[in-house]
Amino acid sequence: MSSAPAIEAARLLDLYEQMAVIRRTEKAVYDLFLAGLVKGTTHLASGQEAIAVGASAALRPDDYVFATYRGHHHAMARGASPQACLAELMQKATGLCKAKGGSMHLTYAAGNMLGSYAIVGAHLPMAVGTAWSARLRGTEQVSVAFFGDGATNIGAFHEALNLAAVWKLPVIFVCENNLYMEYTPIGAVTAADHPAADRAPAYRLPAQVVDGNDVVAVHDAMAAAALRAREGEGPTVIEAETYRHYGHSRTDPATYRPAEEVERWLKHDPLDVARARLEALGVTPDAIGKVDDRASAQVAEAVAEAKAAPPADIAEAFTDVWADGGSAWRT
Repeated sequence: MSSAPAIEAARLLDLYEQMAVIRRTEKAVYDLFLAGLVKGTTHLASGQEAIAVGASAALRPDDYVFATYRGHHHAMARGASPQACLAELMQKATGLCKAKGGSMHLTYAAGNMLGSYAIVGAHLPMAVGTAWSARLRGTEQVSVAFFGDGATNIGAFHEALNLAAVWKLPVIFVCENNLYMEYTPIGAVTAADHPAADRAPAYRLPAQVVDGNDVVAVHDAMAAAALRAREGEGPTVIEAETYRHYGHSRTDPATYRPAEEVERWLKHDPLDVARARLEALGVTPDAIGKVDDRASAQVAEAVAEAKAAPPADIAEAFTDVWADGGSAWRT
């Protein structure tokens, strides 16, 4: 497998800024929820930004991405703006999906981020389908399915890996292993030490376990897997080890997690890991601080714009329902 080129300081600083914007957007979601401005539940990805940003940085704009209901970071990594994401969660007309998707179904089709899925594991076969489509059309596009560790115990995970392997499809399966299936430790109910990577050999698929909090490690793993897929060598399984900073959802205080475990992982924050890499490349703390300030200003402006946006038009609920855009012709 070909190795990926080293990321230069300027490129890494750009990836750091993307993660900083996502982190601050997630904090804004947290605050807006407490203020009653975000309706329904939310599943925050704070602590998992390096996976979305690192992976997307190694993909082409026309590659396909599928995410779980914890998918804010994937939408933004594929180009969705903080304002559009926040407006969506606040049920505003300027929302990314015009208020029809909300937090659990955030979708950014313009960036080929083809949805966040609330049914665990349901999108893995969809990624196989888009990979099959790319094969038929000869586009060399790659499909990427991001999923949690809990999805590895779902039948769709095994069905998707098996068919992708049989047909040698250009699809990459990325497990965001944050150690918990909602409230249950994955290790308490799964025999494999690495629930995704350890099962890949059963389907004769290569697998790699990476530090999911290191944006460079994720980028390099994805770049190699994408090159392999484009060259017709088939799927790859990547298991990215990470940790969510909040509970499973906004209503979960996560008191079931051992304090020492939380402390250990918070010391391995993706932003801190990237800062250390930047400083090792000669980037000054002042330069990094300016990026942080710019990210804070961008998200503050996004919050203000989302608050000021008009509420969604109820008529929008009946648009984009069918492939032709509406349902009128069916009635």
